[in-house]
Amino acid sequence: MELNVKTLEGKDAGKVSLSDAIFGLEPREDILARVIRWQLAKKQQGTHQAKGRADVARTGAKMYKQKGTGRARHHSARAPQFRGGGKAHGPVARSHEHDLPKKVRALGLRHALSAKLKSEDVIVIDSLVAADAKTKALASTFETLGLTNALFIGGAELDNNFKLAAQNIPNIDVLPIQGINVYDILRRGKLVLSKAAVEALEERFK
Repeated sequence: MELNVKTLEGKDAGKVSLSDAIFGLEPREDILARVIRWQLAKKQQGTHQAKGRADVARTGAKMYKQKGTGRARHHSARAPQFRGGGKAHGPVARSHEHDLPKKVRALGLRHALSAKLKSEDVIVIDSLVAADAKTKALASTFETLGLTNALFIGGAELDNNFKLAAQNIPNIDVLPIQGINVYDILRRGKLVLSKAAVEALEERFK
């Protein structure tokens, strides 16, 4: 499968061949959903914490004597049924991370790339290099290309000027090829790959 290559100025820069094993799969929503759930669970901080009866700063003494009062048999005022007592079964700090097989993660990435190509939302750019770290100039270039919501994937090393100029533009993300992931691919409208990124993907899934 061949795709036209463009420059950042919108000019033609030849063609690039894309592997059907990476970009030609029939996208499966169940695999994409599994990978995104795994990513978001891993990202979740899990620092929520409620105080249980052992954490509340209250006396642990018996509230009143066991017999003779006609009242219920209570012990500590830290119990959850009392105002100011500890929370029963409250959230505790923990990791929300769960395992996902490496093969499923790799397959999810290929399905995400295939889904983007199927919806004609993949653009290949010759190289992601900016002459100056000027946001206004780069935003104007993106507007000419019709890119208002996009993920840019560069090679192993990103051009510093391009990265700095793009980081203040809303709905534009820039990642090196090592950072490519399913969630970021699907949350942006267009996927813009450099030729170096395409070559790295071909090498990765060879």
